[in-house]
Amino acid sequence: MSSKQVSSNTLHQEKLLLNPFDVNDDQMLEKIYMTHYHCVEKYDVESLYKIASNVIHHSIEIADLIKENGQQIEQVREEKDPLISFPRLPTLKRISCQMICTGRGEQYAHQTTMLILEQLREYSWDAKAVIALAAFALEYGKFWQLAPIPRDKLGKSLAELNGLHSIVENMQQLDNFNTLVKKVMQVVKCITDWKKLITAQYNINDVPSLTDTLHEIPILAYWTIITLVTCTSHIDFLCDKGYRYDLSKFDYKLDYILKNFKEHQEKCNTQIGRIEDYSKRKDIINNFTETDIVKYLEALIIPTDPQDPRPVVYNVLTQKEVGIGVFKNKYVLLFISGTDNIEYESQLLISIDGKLREGPKEVEGYRKEDFSILWIPIVRVWDEEQRKKVENICEVGWYVVKEFNFQTGIDLIKEVFKYKGNPIILLISPQGKVENPDAKQIISTWGIEGFPFRTSDHTRLTQQWNWFWTEMKNLSSTIRELMNRECYIFIYGGTNTKWVEEFSTAVEKLKNSGTFSLAETTIESYKLGSESPKNVPRFWITIDNMLASRKRTKKGGEEVEDSTTREIKNLLSLKQDPNGWAILTKGSHVKLLGLGEPMLKTVMDFEIWKERLEHEVSFDAAFKDYYDNCEVKSVPKKCEHREFANYPTDILARLPCPNKCGHQMGVASVKYKCCHGHETGDIA
Repeated sequence: MSSKQVSSNTLHQEKLLLNPFDVNDDQMLEKIYMTHYHCVEKYDVESLYKIASNVIHHSIEIADLIKENGQQIEQVREEKDPLISFPRLPTLKRISCQMICTGRGEQYAHQTTMLILEQLREYSWDAKAVIALAAFALEYGKFWQLAPIPRDKLGKSLAELNGLHSIVENMQQLDNFNTLVKKVMQVVKCITDWKKLITAQYNINDVPSLTDTLHEIPILAYWTIITLVTCTSHIDFLCDKGYRYDLSKFDYKLDYILKNFKEHQEKCNTQIGRIEDYSKRKDIINNFTETDIVKYLEALIIPTDPQDPRPVVYNVLTQKEVGIGVFKNKYVLLFISGTDNIEYESQLLISIDGKLREGPKEVEGYRKEDFSILWIPIVRVWDEEQRKKVENICEVGWYVVKEFNFQTGIDLIKEVFKYKGNPIILLISPQGKVENPDAKQIISTWGIEGFPFRTSDHTRLTQQWNWFWTEMKNLSSTIRELMNRECYIFIYGGTNTKWVEEFSTAVEKLKNSGTFSLAETTIESYKLGSESPKNVPRFWITIDNMLASRKRTKKGGEEVEDSTTREIKNLLSLKQDPNGWAILTKGSHVKLLGLGEPMLKTVMDFEIWKERLEHEVSFDAAFKDYYDNCEVKSVPKKCEHREFANYPTDILARLPCPNKCGHQMGVASVKYKCCHGHETGDIA
């Protein structure tokens, strides 16, 4: 060997011979990482870890028994652990020999550790630590296998050669040694648990603490290996009388790095727990076939961790806190919003909340009492101002989740319901199915008429009046233009000239009041027959014929009317009012069919009820509320009359001619009249 090579090797040795306790972890990390190439070698780390752990645990048990008895004991352990096989590792024996032959002192332990890391440069960090653990177990296990009194001569001789008969004379040092072994086992367990975390393919963005562990794991592996090297190199000295070596500095170092790593590991487990909790909750929300409304709402708003503050579900009407179970078997209108700029939505729900308590109690096969409103306000910080805003809005019989700050629930609301800050209203069935992801649309357009607020109800209500608009557009080009503008339209008529004139004047005054500045509250009017008087009878005859042609369905022996048939009958009933009639629409959406007297009074009393518009109530909602009050006060109540110029053929049984000509009489006209218990209706 040349002098140049000797000089180079000497410098290399000097580089390796440093005391690891004299450098900080950042400096050490740089040196450690230079030994790591890439995880090319794949190895069954788990199997090797189980075998090495078994060897060490059994050895520690023997050591503890010897310490307790104060003398050597016979080995009578009955093995119950299954045998584990693992792929042969050629480097294991060599590394074990390097470890046991290491000189006493931290510098030499560091030197051997760096050489081991060089040999294992293509293995993963957990594999490096577990291979070093197995190499230690190889020597540690043989030592304690001979410590109890062997039964055979060979075992006794080997124990004598290793000086094990005098082991009880060094029990304190032995106790310190095994305490360090137990601690390094904890570190290796942390490393193997860490490997399971990173191989679970969690996103770093979702588990940011994984980044911290990635930076710390090389240091953890290094101090694991150097501690094992130190322990291995001292095994043979445990039986030397008077042997003393201070291992406490390794104890302190392992405590320090283990504490830091466990903190990051616990953060990782917490973050992963949230991910798994989020996934389970999302499955409950999306898989409505296996849940119900209570489980659905619990998944959305109730945290699992007892340390997280539980939100309070509050019944505003009774001023009491309630449990989620109150929504069992209920349809829930789920209102999700912030606390700013929600006057329009809150007034909509206030109106709906009141109407749910009014008749009729059942519509479209749904009972109004089965519907509840639940508000989940979402704010960034719950301060006194936000609490007051919630209290100011909560003035009706709905429920509110107070101080909701469950982040997992908020994230679910944003992802599943596409909540981006603007108020949304969803309809959720008792089975936990979202029946309508945008119930606000149908409530805004139709109010309580949209009940039960399903997606299909919007289609039903929109198409329900197609027959009406088809005929209106055939009669008038003015109507076609007004419909395209989506403005409010009063369509009216009647046989009482005075009423018609008064209504026309009142509507013009309303239009010119200057109250309506927004385009969506533009008001227009159209008098039926204004373009041609002939259009009036033509319109009513057409509507009359529509009713006659409607197909009738039977359920349980009784005829069942669909919504279109009901609306046609209601419209024909208006015609019988001796004063007049009026229809309020917004674009193509019919809002109200009104009788003459209460309609005129409602328009004329605009100054009385217009203040409701200042509270974000829509024009049609405010109009209808006042109209309903006027209609109730109409005394005496107008009886409904209905005459048919044409009629279904089965409306009456045919009667024989009284002149005995042998023929059946034809029915010329039919008239129904409510007589309040007096004479029955006439047939003319």
